[in-house]
Amino acid sequence: MTPSLCSRRHWMHSSAFGLAGVASALLLKQDGLLAEDKGPIKPDLEPKTFDMLAKKPHFEPRAKAMISMFMIGGPSQIDMFDPKPELEKLDGKEFPGEVQYDNPAQASRLVMGPQWKFAPRGQSGIEMSDLIPNMCEIADDITLIRSMQTNVNNHLPSMYALNTGMGTPGRASLGSWLTYALGSESQELPAFVALTHPHGMPLIGGENWANGLLPSIYQGTVVRPMEPRILNLDPPEYMRGQAQQSQLNFLKQFNAAHLAEHPNENDLAARMASYELAGRMQLAAKDAFDISKESEDIHRMYGIDQDVTRDYGTRCLIARRLVERGVRFVQIFNNGQSWDHHDSILSQLPLRCNEIDKPAAALVRDLKQRGLLDSTIVHWGGEMGRLPVIQVPASGNAKEKVGRDHNTYGFSMWVAGGGFKAGYVHGKTDDFSHHAVEGIVQHHEWLATVLHQFGLDHAKLRHKSGGGELSLVQTAATRVAKELLA
Repeated sequence: MTPSLCSRRHWMHSSAFGLAGVASALLLKQDGLLAEDKGPIKPDLEPKTFDMLAKKPHFEPRAKAMISMFMIGGPSQIDMFDPKPELEKLDGKEFPGEVQYDNPAQASRLVMGPQWKFAPRGQSGIEMSDLIPNMCEIADDITLIRSMQTNVNNHLPSMYALNTGMGTPGRASLGSWLTYALGSESQELPAFVALTHPHGMPLIGGENWANGLLPSIYQGTVVRPMEPRILNLDPPEYMRGQAQQSQLNFLKQFNAAHLAEHPNENDLAARMASYELAGRMQLAAKDAFDISKESEDIHRMYGIDQDVTRDYGTRCLIARRLVERGVRFVQIFNNGQSWDHHDSILSQLPLRCNEIDKPAAALVRDLKQRGLLDSTIVHWGGEMGRLPVIQVPASGNAKEKVGRDHNTYGFSMWVAGGGFKAGYVHGKTDDFSHHAVEGIVQHHEWLATVLHQFGLDHAKLRHKSGGGELSLVQTAATRVAKELLA
């Protein structure tokens, strides 16, 4: 046969309706070499309803709840978690390699080594800096990941990547996916709670707890950063008791009739569910947010007795009280991007650490002493780290004014509980803490790993929407970082 007659097109044309073609397909399928025919996505034949009832995971979970302390702005891994003796030697000298700046206009090539001392901590000997003495005390309870990457070197895309799986807006957050997949163990409290800072909302505001194209019922609930944490929990005196219940029942009948005339209106169903949840929350929420019921020892443990740690300590304690009562996902935010130290890092970084160090460590210790840490994932970290060179601000290069630029190519965060290893350091950056070089954990691998600990297969977690399918982890072949797991 001539080469022109041996082409794939010729073979397919000549065998398409013969026994050879059928036999080839059968053999390819037996050997696992035939592409899977997924076909078009079929619409649901019956209206689909969504609720917050507890649902079974794909397999046995290690975690039931998660508390994420999200430090928006980019904590400096060089000064807190990733000691680099080579940087100490080069301090003040020219950087010997290439630097990937985010802000070239204020960039420099002068090395700024770690500005605080590192030492081995706990029996595990994890090296951490003097900036975070309380977190140093829980070294034996955490997995410290020194090789995180998002590779999208600015705040918004990196935040989107870590929280929604891709560096673009409009997608559902991790908390929304968890509540979509698993529901809530409490029908008297929101399944997904966002705890914001009294000085203002976090960068990108409500997008941090958005449901994207998932049904509206899975959007996070924002709790006020001051008392009352949730407004209008108490009805007026004349409406209390049976009067209020009768009104709610009457409203429910009207809403149910309206929904029956407008099937598949998920936003309407979500609003109805919110009304019903609000009624149930009147007692449960007041109890969950009332930290006065905690002992003085617990208040001191979280730093609630001190001005500098009172706010963050209060929110960490509330987070513990929420997961204790069946809330699935709690995320604690700072205001704006207050960890974004492009300048004055020598004065500003200690301030941020002083606010959160004691409460964050207390949260881990408190969950552990109550037997809740094994089933609760505790996460601490931001969307990026910082560069090993000085960023020179517009006001000049006096040492007290300088800062560090963004670095999403190799940064640190830690995780405790929920089946993650304890007293373990994972991954490595280069000698300058710029690029992760060993045990790299990409944002989508991190999210797949969290889902795995909740008993969820990221390749199976899908939601039909607009003729397509949504997912938190876009690539089904993404690996679960099992080396992080106990």
